[in-house]
Amino acid sequence: MHRCALLILSLAFSMALPAQSPGPLSGKDLARHDFLYAGEAKDRQIFMVRQGKIVWSYEDPAGKGEISDAVQLCNGNILFAHQFALTEISPDKKIVWNYDVPAGHEVHTAVPIGNDRVLYIQNGSPALLRVVNVRTGTIEKELTLKTRIPVSVHGQFRHARLTPAGTLLVAHMDLNKVVEYDSNGNELWSFPAKGLWSVAPLDNGNVLITDSLGVREVTRRGDVVWSFSPGTDAPAYKFDNLQQAWRLPDGNTVINNWVNEWSAVATPNSLQAIEVTPAKKVVWVLRSWDDPPANLGPATTFQFLDQRSCPENAHFGDIK
Repeated sequence: MHRCALLILSLAFSMALPAQSPGPLSGKDLARHDFLYAGEAKDRQIFMVRQGKIVWSYEDPAGKGEISDAVQLCNGNILFAHQFALTEISPDKKIVWNYDVPAGHEVHTAVPIGNDRVLYIQNGSPALLRVVNVRTGTIEKELTLKTRIPVSVHGQFRHARLTPAGTLLVAHMDLNKVVEYDSNGNELWSFPAKGLWSVAPLDNGNVLITDSLGVREVTRRGDVVWSFSPGTDAPAYKFDNLQQAWRLPDGNTVINNWVNEWSAVATPNSLQAIEVTPAKKVVWVLRSWDDPPANLGPATTFQFLDQRSCPENAHFGDIK
């Protein structure tokens, strides 16, 4: 056969073949993002990573509970929820404020409002949504939230997030739904989600939900306009438990993967996070279980520090 004909046949055959997916990423690249990192683990640790290196870390070996939520404020302080307490520490690791949860209760979310206030949900019977002034100790807002009966304190709530409109999105784990509340406790919107763990408002007005189905971007009308399912969209990677998702300024989404240290052992193949484009192309994964580069432990919460932001610039109704 003529050489040109062979070349044409070869090109046609290669175009007919399915595109070959690149091999799994190593997960050792800590330099893609600057980030704050913490996880629900036996060791209560928080890490700050910049330019691929741990530049700050915190450990609480004398405490108890697990870190479920953590955020750095513009003044450098870090506010975190660790199941049986809420704590704010300075960059030199001194306690600025602390609230110990009463026996039989838990707290897994901490949301700053300005420099003086913290919004949290206290799991229990009753479950309470509170805004406290951390400088005076005054409870400035208290609302009772609905929970499943019989009560399962540990399984009631994990994450709640304020919206730009000053409303609050709450992940009702035990009721299998996301609920948006105004500052008076009125239900404004809800969406069913089984195995729910977290919810986050997006700049476009939609809501990012992480539950047993994976991650979904949902409109206020209830339409799913984007989704990510680990087994379908990233089968080359090992997932255990999805907990939260973050939409980055460039439109990519980072999703964490949590390894339960009480029932499983993390392996080098266990992910801590995965970043995907809107088209679900995998562009970054995090698998950092060993020194070097760093043993970050299980992943529950991130705060991306690539661009300076002030998460405390928020309000809940007229509280700001």
